[in-house]
Amino acid sequence: MIKTATSINTIKQNIMDCNNCDVTVKLNLGRNKFVTFPATLSGVYPSIFTVKPHDKNFLGKTAYSYSEILCGRVKISKGI
Repeated sequence: MIKTATSINTIKQNIMDCNNCDVTVKLNLGRNKFVTFPATLSGVYPSIFTVKPHDKNFLGKTAYSYSEILCGRVKISKGI
């Protein structure tokens, strides 16, 4: 079993620090497909966080769980 260096609580704290900030979201859709878009971290909740894409035509999912960051499906970087 592979141990990760971060925990859910560490990820939650990092997301809370970026609340209402501009971020870049990178989604791993599987089979070597990635989507990267600029967004604003709009809400932080106990189980999920929400992002608001800057593109009005973006139809993707905008609520993600902290475990998606832990497993590598979602990557959030501060700034655009």
